[in-house]
Amino acid sequence: MSPEDLLERVRARHADALLARGEITLTVPREEILETLRWLRDDEALGFRFFADVSCTDWPDREPRMWLAYHLARPDASARIRVKVGLPGDDLSVPSVTPEFPAADWHEREMFDFFGVRFEGHPDLRRIMMPDGWEGHPLRKDHAMGGVSTPYHGASIPPADERGL
Repeated sequence: MSPEDLLERVRARHADALLARGEITLTVPREEILETLRWLRDDEALGFRFFADVSCTDWPDREPRMWLAYHLARPDASARIRVKVGLPGDDLSVPSVTPEFPAADWHEREMFDFFGVRFEGHPDLRRIMMPDGWEGHPLRKDHAMGGVSTPYHGASIPPADERGL
C-alpha cells in the first residue's frame, strides 16, 4: 500500500492527517491517543504494529506547551506514521500507552524524567536517568542550563543561562 493509499485510509477517520516526505502525521486530543494508536495497529489495512518511540518538545511561551509525538511503523511496507498530542502547561498528563505497547515503557519514563509529563496508568513511572532526589526536569526550556563561571584574561564569563543575552 502506497503512502497516499494509507493517507486516504487514515483520512477516513482523521480528516486533518497530512502527508510529508512519505510519512503521515495526525494530531489528536489526549483523550483519543490510546484509541487512535490501537486503531492504527489493529486495522488490517493499516497495520502499524511497530512502536518506534515517543518524543517530546517544550514550547514554554505557547499553549499547548508540550507536544508528544508517537511514532509507529509498518515494517513490511516501510511506512511510518506520527501521532501528535498537545498538552497544556498546567496539566502535563496523558494516558500511558505502555499497557497496549510494552515498548513504550522506558520511552514514557524518559519523557517523565526529562520533561515532567505524567503518563497516567504507567506501571512504573519513576526517574530513569536523573537521580531520585533531582528537582525539576532538565529538558524543559525554563530549566537552568547550569555551568560554572569561567575566568578569562582577568575577567569572568558567567554560565550561559546567566549572561542576559
